[in-house]
Amino acid sequence: MIWRGRMSPLLLEMISETQIKKWAEEQLEGTDRFLVYVKTGMDNVINVVIDSDTGVTISDCIDLSRYIEHQLDRDKEDFELKVLSSGLEHPFSLLRQYKKYIGKRIQLKLENGNEKKGILQEANNEYIVLQEETEKKYKKKMKRITGESIRISMEEIKQAKAVVEF
Repeated sequence: MIWRGRMSPLLLEMISETQIKKWAEEQLEGTDRFLVYVKTGMDNVINVVIDSDTGVTISDCIDLSRYIEHQLDRDKEDFELKVLSSGLEHPFSLLRQYKKYIGKRIQLKLENGNEKKGILQEANNEYIVLQEETEKKYKKKMKRITGESIRISMEEIKQAKAVVEF
């Protein structure tokens, strides 16, 4: 989900990522939604990505966008604000996102170039436990084979994403 808001075209004053994070966290406090990250760029674009334990709606994105816009002075800033939900295409960046997917399939790209898929069984600040799965071709069909549970250090993980199943 995405909501874009555009301000009046005046000279941009440097907008602090720290301040945007503070406002986003204020607005999300007391909900199951949480801030994933804020990025500001020289092109006057502010990207705010949020996630939730239960799901993010377009209304959630609009509410946060309006809250942040209300904090800024429209007569001083020229920027484009994008509030997005952390969809399946976004890799995990917070421990809370890993914990959301315990019991579900994820895929990993490791720092050494290897890739792994499996069921996430445990996650903490130091490591995850993944019940590894491989796919083998069996009589013209792919068959998923469940392997051992392996412990992978968070430092070894380059990228982790949810696996979409149909």
